[in-house]
Amino acid sequence: MKLAIIGTGYVGLVSGACFAEVGHHVTCIDEIEEKINSLLAGRMPIYEPGLEEMVKRNRNEGRLHFTTNLAEGIDGAEIIFIAVGTPALEDGRSDLSYVRKAAVQISKALSDNLSKNLANNLTNNYAVIATMSTVPVGTSDEIEAILQENLPDDRSVKVDVVSNPEFLREGTAVYDRMNPHRIVIGANNQRAADIVSQAYAPYKAPIHITNRATAELAKYACNAFLATKISFINEIANICDLVEADVTQIAKIMGEDPRIGPEFLRPGIGYGGSCFPKDTRALDQIARSQGHYFALLKAVIEVNNVQKERFVDKMRQAIGGFRGKTIGILGLAFKPNTDDVREAPSLRIIPILLDEGAKVKAYDPIAGKNALAMLGEREGFEICKSPYEAAADADLLAIVTEWPEFKELDLSILRSVMKKPIVCDGRNIYLPDVMLNAGFEYYSIGRPNKPSEGKAAIVSINHESIIGGN
Repeated sequence: MKLAIIGTGYVGLVSGACFAEVGHHVTCIDEIEEKINSLLAGRMPIYEPGLEEMVKRNRNEGRLHFTTNLAEGIDGAEIIFIAVGTPALEDGRSDLSYVRKAAVQISKALSDNLSKNLANNLTNNYAVIATMSTVPVGTSDEIEAILQENLPDDRSVKVDVVSNPEFLREGTAVYDRMNPHRIVIGANNQRAADIVSQAYAPYKAPIHITNRATAELAKYACNAFLATKISFINEIANICDLVEADVTQIAKIMGEDPRIGPEFLRPGIGYGGSCFPKDTRALDQIARSQGHYFALLKAVIEVNNVQKERFVDKMRQAIGGFRGKTIGILGLAFKPNTDDVREAPSLRIIPILLDEGAKVKAYDPIAGKNALAMLGEREGFEICKSPYEAAADADLLAIVTEWPEFKELDLSILRSVMKKPIVCDGRNIYLPDVMLNAGFEYYSIGRPNKPSEGKAAIVSINHESIIGGN
């Protein structure tokens, strides 16, 4: 099939590369010329494992193209996907300005192509407009109205609008797109649903065809439920801290119940990124707009907000305040295998440390530049080139992102370079016994910070790798 994708962020670029990988001919369109030029030169605007190789392979084989010319990019496309950003507004609503702009541009380009006799490759001058962007209920109706307002009055160009939410996780987006658990297509007629289904046929995934409102709401429901699991286990961890119980063992016990499952039951300092914070707030706003008070979701959001402050308080108590102290931070991205720092816990934690008089030395394998751009040049804040450099002369070292390389650090070297061997582990990547035996004063989330009593407890803790991460 011939496909066009508007937007070259995580969703658009990954989807375009993966559609090309299974044999479709794809043109990715973006109005930012610098971004397209970088892609044409083989430079990725985002970090995502496996993406660069896939883009280069499909570019070389002639199935993947990039352009800033929207009319040229959508010419002859059977499906035009909208994959632009929908950032959160201050009140929690999704900013749909980029979606609306794309709809206007599509309709004008379709009209121009027709008038220039460039749309002859379209079957009966018909195309499907499919929205991948996460959007509130009713957005498909709004896109349809924009299109009809700007298309020729004689209806010589016919379009159908479909909601096609994506379920990609940053850090595993290529794998997720190539191995989807399900495809959701919200359509008002079978013709449009069948065309979009055809695009996804090579993936051999279950396809759920719904009306548009159901598809639009499904994405929010999925993300809100996963966020709920994270906030729930974090609240259990907070209770564990008070009663000296072990949340790791509790999570394992919970996860072995098939009604619950192990995924997203790993305690920490809360969720971040471009999806969960934005989508939970947006769903709350959707509920409020319909006069519904979503009490559970409000609690999920509040727990997540407070969890970062709880971690800072744990650090503060460990060293008796931050003024005049040096704090090492390991991890700036909101999760491993991405350079994305949007809503990252580090961006909440570091300003508090600096405001309270600490010097902060931070390290992340790939997100340092992005974090610095977000936090700005501040006195006392330094991006380091290695985890050991970040730990050097530190009064306390905080683990904020669970990068695999942090689990492989030489603890003897780490201890030797620190001023005080105090570690606050916000992701529970280390075993308490190991850290205590290595000479560290160690604090984690929801686990006793004293030696475990008995071999059985240690064995149980060692099984924590089966618990799903967040």
